[in-house]
Amino acid sequence: MLTEVTGQKALARLQVLAVYVEDLPGVLTRVASLFRRRLFNIASLTVGHTDQPGVSRMTIVMEGDDADALRCEANLYRLVNVLRVENVTHLPAVIRDLALVKVRCPVSARREVLEVCDVFRARVVDMSLDAVIIESTGTEDKIEGLLDLLRPFGIIEMVRTGSVAITRGVDALSVDPQFVHATVPEAVDSSDGGQGGTNVL
Repeated sequence: MLTEVTGQKALARLQVLAVYVEDLPGVLTRVASLFRRRLFNIASLTVGHTDQPGVSRMTIVMEGDDADALRCEANLYRLVNVLRVENVTHLPAVIRDLALVKVRCPVSARREVLEVCDVFRARVVDMSLDAVIIESTGTEDKIEGLLDLLRPFGIIEMVRTGSVAITRGVDALSVDPQFVHATVPEAVDSSDGGQGGTNVL
């Protein structure tokens, strides 16, 4: 589903993992440390609350092939706070990024900037005498295309969320109540960074 990336990065497929975790302090650090220890590069990581109280969902885009993603999935299940992992790379899914871009925009260039926004279905969310803030939601390619056309005007500042992904259709990853209400064993050996060696599921 995701195209191969070239340029400054080495040729690699991007894998998209949806990771459900307990909403507890330190979980993000444990997950990021797992990728660091196994030398897998995270292209983007987004985390937020879900519709289930106490459960957060991470969308992790990593560089690697299917075998790399499978190894990461197996290792993620060793973290006691990880409830479920799903590789959505090859599933029908909607994958989106969000970008906020502050662009130099004097009155003389305003019409051109607004025309670029119209083409990419981006919208201006703030405007001053010499600058505008543009919001763009879409695929990474769409946002990169927008940035290419805005750079000649002068990008002052930019912030991006990284990818979020959700599978199409009526099925959901979080419908199993046993998964949602999974509990963490009270006795955890902290010497391995909170890895208990047993699956929650």
